[in-house]
Amino acid sequence: MKRMQGILHKTSIQTVHEQQKQSFVPPSVAGHKRPLSNDDSFVKPHQHGAAASATDSLSYPIPHFQKVTSLPLAPRQLSASKIIQLDGHHATTTEYSQRRLISATPLSSQDPELSLAHGTYGLPGRIVSNFASLGIKHIYPWQKNCLRGPGLMTGERNLVYCAPTGGGKSLVADLLMLKRILGESGTKALLVLPYVALVQEKVGWLRNVVQDVKILDGSMPEGAENGPWRRRADHGTIRVVGFFGGGKIRATWEDFDIGVCTLEKANALINTAINDGSVSKLRSVVLDELHIIDDDHRGYILELIATKLLCLGQQVQLIGMSATLPNLNLLAAWLKAHSYETRYRPVPIEEHLVYDGKVFLAGPNDGMGHTPSQFSSQEVVAGKTTPIRRINSSVYKEFTDSVLNAVVSLAHETACMGYGVLVFAGSRGMCESDARWISRVMPQLHELSADILDKRMDLLGDLRSLSTGVDPVLEETVLHGVAFHRDEERSLVAAAYDAGTILVCVATCSLAAGINLPAQLADKGKRRSGKRICVVDNQTWNTFWSLCMPRYQKFQAVLVLRIGAFNGEIHNYVRYVHVGLAANLKGRALLEVISIRLATCRESIFEYFSNSLLQMSQSPDFITNGIDSSIEELESMGLIVPDSTANYAPTQLGKAIVASAIDPDDGVFVHKELVKALRAFVMDGEMHILYVFTPVQEFGAPVNWQVFRNEMESLDESSLRVLQFLGIKPTSILRLAQGAILKETTLEEKQMARVYRRFYLAMQLRDLCNEVPIQAVARKYDMPRGSVQTLSQTCQGFAAGMVKFCEHMGWGPMAAALDHFSDRLMAGARAELLALSKVPFVKSRTARVFFENGYRSVAALANANPKDFAQPNKLRIKGQNDDLMEDKMLAKANVISSAANRLWNIQMQAEIEEE
Repeated sequence: MKRMQGILHKTSIQTVHEQQKQSFVPPSVAGHKRPLSNDDSFVKPHQHGAAASATDSLSYPIPHFQKVTSLPLAPRQLSASKIIQLDGHHATTTEYSQRRLISATPLSSQDPELSLAHGTYGLPGRIVSNFASLGIKHIYPWQKNCLRGPGLMTGERNLVYCAPTGGGKSLVADLLMLKRILGESGTKALLVLPYVALVQEKVGWLRNVVQDVKILDGSMPEGAENGPWRRRADHGTIRVVGFFGGGKIRATWEDFDIGVCTLEKANALINTAINDGSVSKLRSVVLDELHIIDDDHRGYILELIATKLLCLGQQVQLIGMSATLPNLNLLAAWLKAHSYETRYRPVPIEEHLVYDGKVFLAGPNDGMGHTPSQFSSQEVVAGKTTPIRRINSSVYKEFTDSVLNAVVSLAHETACMGYGVLVFAGSRGMCESDARWISRVMPQLHELSADILDKRMDLLGDLRSLSTGVDPVLEETVLHGVAFHRDEERSLVAAAYDAGTILVCVATCSLAAGINLPAQLADKGKRRSGKRICVVDNQTWNTFWSLCMPRYQKFQAVLVLRIGAFNGEIHNYVRYVHVGLAANLKGRALLEVISIRLATCRESIFEYFSNSLLQMSQSPDFITNGIDSSIEELESMGLIVPDSTANYAPTQLGKAIVASAIDPDDGVFVHKELVKALRAFVMDGEMHILYVFTPVQEFGAPVNWQVFRNEMESLDESSLRVLQFLGIKPTSILRLAQGAILKETTLEEKQMARVYRRFYLAMQLRDLCNEVPIQAVARKYDMPRGSVQTLSQTCQGFAAGMVKFCEHMGWGPMAAALDHFSDRLMAGARAELLALSKVPFVKSRTARVFFENGYRSVAALANANPKDFAQPNKLRIKGQNDDLMEDKMLAKANVISSAANRLWNIQMQAEIEEE
């Protein structure tokens, strides 16, 4: 039997690279020549490495003596394979055929209750008009029926519902949440989402929804005659604040009306509110993507949040929603909620499967199951199904892998039709490889219009101004309309895709889930409706289906499979709740409820867990034994102590662990390390404090001991004392570099191994804080770029946690020292650039250029003439409009100058007040 072909994403990184190692040459490292390729037409692209000049990689305003870069040359152009339409294929699903199965949506002229202005909803006129400006003038019948559920509009009943997000799932939660906070003065709402990207998107959306909504003093909002509106204390607009990451701004409950949070931030906010009593102001909590409760690593946090709120006995309306909830009734029973489910989808979805270069229909009405994930490989092999299209084999050796050939050909065909394409990959590294291959078949630069080329060069210039610099591969692909999507480039790439500047975006599912990348492109101020091909592999299909597919509008979904990937059926995506608290009963869950005094004795602890999802799936004996063993273990770790009345109280260490939002085992390890540091902290260098800021979790890549040895030999005297202080022996590093195995048999050996690995990460963090680009750090330490990027992002949140840990332990001087140095992590720059990096729109690389050319303070930048540093640093091509480019640079210079002036005025005012 032939092997199944698909994007296993061994496609891009392993399979293809193993077959064509000489076709792709790895990105060059500064100071090293690029090896020759068998492809003699491969032209060396513009290089960016650790030693690359900052002035070669910025498009933001720079000094007038800035060097002008040249356009990077691309590799040899390839051609995509032709896709042949076969005779006798089945008609695809259309909007008409779908609406024969699902009744067409009536308008408010037919049903007045479908208008948001209807008195049933009691919305202020301003909110109704804001929704209209966002394209929402009517609601669907299912939304009306859901909102009319018992006790929902008054907040007396919780709600759990399942609906395709493309059909307006979020709108139901938005309306209920808004009614809660606008119906009573000073009340709060939380919206909980699993990813930072989703939080950022939702904050922007809600701010548009509540824009200019005023609560008048002593009267009702304009247009709210039918609603129970009351006077608000601040007489202002609704404040929407996002909570995520490791920012130093510590907002309180008084700083927002709607808080949009990641799981971890929501849990921390609720813990704080329970401790200080401010949780009484909470009226609504929306748990979006409720299926994430089944996640092995973070799902239990969602369960913790809901269980705490159920135990409070206060009027908090819980709203849980997801596009995929096969256990809807179970979750509704747990949350004591009204349940509602709809399968209505207002726009069609066409689902296809690509198998051995052939395209098959695989939708719910095509006789092959509900989704491509139910498609039978045996049916294809046996010839029981008829393909509708065929992707010809490629004549290029680079595309001998038919899976890669299919992905490239489908992406190319759709992009050339003027529609956007999303390609989903299993990892960040795979995104990079797929984007590079697709860019090789896209139109050449001389074939593009001057307008689109200018926009892509603007995008490339903006990417170069990022603190991490521009990735060499992204620099190569973006001019051809292809980009891969990672955290630091997220907003720029998403905006470019939205505008049609980028036609093909390659992303992981978790990143793409946070961005509404439109299926249609701008065309003279209007939007052209069109297709989107989402190409995903059978490994990422499940995540794609749950997170991404329901979020997008009219599109085609294509699942590409590799022959031999499965012996039998392709497994259907169905999530069942495995109950996260069962695995975390002995750890963070129990410690948190004791620490915030929600449950302090055995009886109250049992009562707490009686409100958990755990009790609905486990026997009473299981829960009893788990609680008893967990209490015993927390006592032995010194995190809780019993008193004379058999109540339990958290120790100072227990409180510090909960406040810093780390697991108890990690907290005990961190405590041991910090106690040692307090005795002899190495303050004449930065290595020790960077080690403290290095997250304790590992990032999925082994230590290269040869690199460790080389870096150790270049350490200065201060850093060598840190090594000695931590117990890292240079002789052991030398043995490991020669092939010895790191021993991890005893508990002591395991703890020491953890120190070695953490120091290896700390050296990477040191380079990142000294303005070495992420890609250069990845190459230097033989780490996947994605791992280094995760370290860069995670360390900020971990550093904030360490500051809180020290504060709760009573280590004020240590907390102050850590807090001061954390600015370096946020800026990703050396100390001399911290002032400049606080200016909006000035990243570390831009700040370095300003600093090296005399603009060394905010005052210097504020008092400079923008024309003095508005000279263009752009890619030059024949026929480009230099005057237009200079106007754009001057506009950016004016923005930075204005921002510097505002910051300087604030600083001067603060100094005057201190005097």
